[in-house]
Amino acid sequence: MAAGAQRRGTTVTSEAAPKDSLKPDICVVGGGSAGLSVAALAAALGASVVLAGTRRPEGASLHDRSLASGALAAAARRAEEFRRGGAFGLVSSGELQVDLARVRAHVREAVRSAAPLDSMERFRAMGVRVVAAEARFADRSTVMAGEAAVRARRFVVAADSRPAVPAVPGLEDVPYLTGETLLDLETLPERLVVLGGAVAGVELAQACRRLGARVTLVETGPRLLAGEDPEMAAVLERALRAEGIVVRTGVEVLRAERRQGDRVALVLRGGEGEETVEGSRLLIAAGRAPDLDGLALDKAGIEAGPAGIRVDAGLKTTNGRVYAIGEGIAWGGEGSLHATNHQAGLVVRNALFRLPARLGAAPVPRLVLTDPELAAAGATEEEARERHRDIRILRWPFAENDRARAERGTAGHLKAVVTRHGRILGCTIVGPRAGELLAPWLLAMEKDLKVTDLANVVHPHPTLSEIARSAAVEFLKPSAQNPWIRRLVGFVGRLG
Repeated sequence: MAAGAQRRGTTVTSEAAPKDSLKPDICVVGGGSAGLSVAALAAALGASVVLAGTRRPEGASLHDRSLASGALAAAARRAEEFRRGGAFGLVSSGELQVDLARVRAHVREAVRSAAPLDSMERFRAMGVRVVAAEARFADRSTVMAGEAAVRARRFVVAADSRPAVPAVPGLEDVPYLTGETLLDLETLPERLVVLGGAVAGVELAQACRRLGARVTLVETGPRLLAGEDPEMAAVLERALRAEGIVVRTGVEVLRAERRQGDRVALVLRGGEGEETVEGSRLLIAAGRAPDLDGLALDKAGIEAGPAGIRVDAGLKTTNGRVYAIGEGIAWGGEGSLHATNHQAGLVVRNALFRLPARLGAAPVPRLVLTDPELAAAGATEEEARERHRDIRILRWPFAENDRARAERGTAGHLKAVVTRHGRILGCTIVGPRAGELLAPWLLAMEKDLKVTDLANVVHPHPTLSEIARSAAVEFLKPSAQNPWIRRLVGFVGRLG
């Protein structure tokens, strides 16, 4: 069901709020992208659906941000390919010129191209009743949307999010950018300081560096991409440093200061004492915070905190009639579009069919749109060692793949964590097109295939997909040293 739930964007235009009482099977409350997935899937299954709430402005929804990140990364990748053309014998007579206005137009066109898929007319055609008015809970079983009272069999809160702003002394007096406002600039900053070393911070730091800015990336934690395998995150960090990005990790941000003109500075304290990093602009990429304002969750008995709405593994809130989904929930690691689309399928199964669908039953991938990309699913090595006594680590470098050699994209490797019996616990890939290369490992984990099944798949040559088989074959190599296998080979050989 989750596959059918993938709706894009959140641009639903307005219509007058009805002055009546509505009693649908499901009422989706809020402007989050995930709610549109729920509405579309439930309507496709024949349920009556009300979509209540206002939509976020263009560029602010989860889908818009995901699409914008991909478009910006694509522009930055083209710039880097231009610079590296000499390695392929392609020599340009001039320097690369970056027109930020045209980059911005490219990104916005990518976002706008998906907007018609979520127009109000399309949802009307699906049979969804759209009430484009501020929605709030009146009690445990009623939502008011404008002048309409909605008393649904089940409610789904699909709150959106806003950029999280860290508590840094002096930051309130310093002009700063977020991922949503970066491309509002007319020109790219000469020196950019990025605060935040999670996915958004890493992606934006590399994109801005490749488009011509000098970048310093600051992370208060001990390393970048804290939720990923340290070995693999380190591969990506080395790639960022090699491109000229200055990385500062494991530091405390003492204060932010406004310098002459619009220049900004962060005063840091690390293992070597205090240091100051200065730039022409500051970009805050410290994650997202749930936007629950105006929903009156307390009137419905729904508990929420700074991290979001409290839900169980079935995405049910503390009100048994209400589910929550998307960026507004307090459930770690679920902030990507593919994760929220997965949640949509679970919610519809739970709400309409009372099926025991729960988070964690299927591997949800993670992706960092850098170059090289980082893609992962399942357990890291550290997590696997905590849960299993005996595991094996399988690795295969891109440098040993012919397609990667031909394209000069040999940085990175694949790392899979398996049990001694070959069950796949997790996989992380750092390298070109890692997101696509993760697919067979996701399928294997979902269908409980063994790593030996991947070893038996024949791939076309030369392709990057051969890396999956090469890594899987590593699992079989110890068997070749088994004395019983050697005796069997010798016995069969003597038979002629």
